[in-house]
Amino acid sequence: MGVLAWIAVAVFVTAYALIATEKINRVAVALAGASIMLALGITDAEHAFFSEDSGIDWNVVFLLLGMMLIVGVLKQTGLFEYVAIWAAKKARGRPFPIMVILIVVTGVVSAALDNVTTVLLVAPVTLLVCDRLGVPPVPFLISEVLASNIGGTATLVGDPPNIIIASRSGLTFNDFLSVLAPFIVVVLAVLVVLCRFMFRAAFRYDAARVERVMALHERDAIRNPRLVALSLAVLGAVLVAFGLHTLLGLEPSVVALLGGLLLLALSRLDATEVAKDVEWPTLVFFAGLFVMVGGLVATGVIDSLAHAATDAVAGKLWPATLLLLWASAGLSAVVDNIPYVATMSPIVAELVDASGGNDHAQVLWWALAIGADLGGNATAVGASANVVVLGIAERAGHRISFWGFTKYGLIVTAISVALAVPYLWLRFFAFS
Repeated sequence: MGVLAWIAVAVFVTAYALIATEKINRVAVALAGASIMLALGITDAEHAFFSEDSGIDWNVVFLLLGMMLIVGVLKQTGLFEYVAIWAAKKARGRPFPIMVILIVVTGVVSAALDNVTTVLLVAPVTLLVCDRLGVPPVPFLISEVLASNIGGTATLVGDPPNIIIASRSGLTFNDFLSVLAPFIVVVLAVLVVLCRFMFRAAFRYDAARVERVMALHERDAIRNPRLVALSLAVLGAVLVAFGLHTLLGLEPSVVALLGGLLLLALSRLDATEVAKDVEWPTLVFFAGLFVMVGGLVATGVIDSLAHAATDAVAGKLWPATLLLLWASAGLSAVVDNIPYVATMSPIVAELVDASGGNDHAQVLWWALAIGADLGGNATAVGASANVVVLGIAERAGHRISFWGFTKYGLIVTAISVALAVPYLWLRFFAFS
């Protein structure tokens, strides 16, 4: 690696350390790191603003913006209060059953929708449920974001890295469903058990509050029935368009932005008030983070790491599987998994071909997918959904620190990835 590559590493490591220690606001750190990389020529405007591989992923930014606008309008209708009261009554006010419901819903929905979209819809409901029952919302929010990253691993469309892998490998939607979905069901079940112990202090039962919640009528929470119907219609159309975006020729980001702006126009609400619910600091943080990671991509740092790892195990399928699984989980904890998977895909394709290109060798693709997707749970900045939930929590007055998230994320990630080892062995090696 050249001098610029080492400088890029130094800037990224310093910025990451500052984000982890939280001595300086994370948005300021991300912007400062991005500015330094631009000023020193580590990356340039062409790479930072216009490159899909080494710049700001505008599809992510505008998808977030569009969905935040839709959620902002929905918050004005009372629908979130309705769902919160309904969920609390179904669980008879018991905090742990409520968490289980939210984990299962988040995990299942994340398999069909983008993880960020899922947490944007679930997080406001969670805040309201916890407020009604007088329980701390942070454990619930953390459990949901962990569930979203796990659930998104199950399908081809659940997480963007899976789409990249499918494009490179030729694996189909049914391949992802048959190989990953059974494993993810087990991991979600394990997550529920882990949450029971990790967050046991949060499951306090306030009989007086529960009695008041059980006496509520959820229908009374709806403030604007017309806007509820309109919002759900637009949201439904957006979700359908997400599934059909290849036929429609529209990127999900365009669909989300069009849906958000259309709903805002039809809602007759004050656009300024709705815009206040958009997590602007989160969007800016993403932009800075993308530029910093892009500097690592542009200078060949990630490519060098990937080649070094794969060269070490060339021709050794099981060691290669283990290294790819754990290295992907580790790197995805600190850098965005989209450029990482984009960089690794051609290398994995070469390894698969060198290993015979048969069904047995396809295990390398599954190791890459599981490691990259589940590794995002390890730290507070490991996945887009994590950053979004931290922003929502902070705005609601329930700040989640970097280590406040990471101390739980590391446990869940380590156990999840460890479970993948025997699963991949049994599925691809034990009986072959």
